[in-house]
Amino acid sequence: MKYIKMFILYPILAILLFAVIYFAIEAILSRIPADAKAKFSNDKSYTVYLLSNDVHTDVVFPVKSDLVDWRDTFPISDIKSKDSTYNWVGIGWGDKGFYLNTPEWKDLTAKTALVAAIGIGETALHVTYHHQMQEGKLCYKIEIDKEQYQQLINHVLESLETKGDNKPIYIETTAQYGDSDAFYEALGSYSMFYSCNTWTNEALKKANLPSGIWTVFDKGILRWYGYK
Repeated sequence: MKYIKMFILYPILAILLFAVIYFAIEAILSRIPADAKAKFSNDKSYTVYLLSNDVHTDVVFPVKSDLVDWRDTFPISDIKSKDSTYNWVGIGWGDKGFYLNTPEWKDLTAKTALVAAIGIGETALHVTYHHQMQEGKLCYKIEIDKEQYQQLINHVLESLETKGDNKPIYIETTAQYGDSDAFYEALGSYSMFYSCNTWTNEALKKANLPSGIWTVFDKGILRWYGYK
């Protein structure tokens, strides 16, 4: 009986210890600036938004600018509404299985969670068109210069898996969250150490914008933009 208790107790204690260390490290590293010189530009030629659903973050771009027209990459014909009047497009990266099989938390299965956590699944970009953006506790406006904007664009494009014609691979699915979103095959591996929010944090790093050394949670990003 003693050995049975030890066999059960030790793994539980090991998991709890790992969780404590994991959350502690994330809390520390997300509060340390990735680059002490990173700052908001005095040149505010372009506007983007950081948008969270309280778990996952998107970078939201104007649908069209002098640098990119996102409709060329993510056609309006790929979304259910076919509405061409959207002004903004939110782009996020994540585990493909999680995106397509977990529309709500109640749909989460142990298999989906395990595959996402250990990084053995495929990834996808989730693209959502918006008519307007409104600043709030989970939505932050960022005004940036041309170079920073281009870096954010590059980060998105470099995350896309493409076909021989260099076009994104649209994912045929009925798992859309609404009538204005679509999914595309992506590069990279999602895991408990590199989440959807880590991807967003990396985008901000590349654009020389405020960000933490490492984070897997949305609040690790949003706190740099006013979240309390």
